[in-house]
Amino acid sequence: MAQIALEGMEFFAYHGCFSEEQIIGTRFVVDLFIETDTKEAEETDKLSKTLNYQDIYLTVKDQMGMKSKLLEHVGRRILNAVLEKFPGIDYAE
Repeated sequence: MAQIALEGMEFFAYHGCFSEEQIIGTRFVVDLFIETDTKEAEETDKLSKTLNYQDIYLTVKDQMGMKSKLLEHVGRRILNAVLEKFPGIDYAE
């Protein structure tokens, strides 16, 4: 089991409860920690045997692009999307 960390992903997005926040927007930083089995990737050196970090980043970016009032909701959407799209993930936070 290995941990993959995608830290410091920066997005400009329009989240917040106040209408101004959803109009003006702000910069957000997302850290995502994933646990997965990387044994095959370690042994074969094949991208197809592990998680593609770019695909994960693009999944997070898609979720950040959808307006939400609560950051808790954005976080849950990100986790749900990542876990659904990448079944090899055992745990994510």
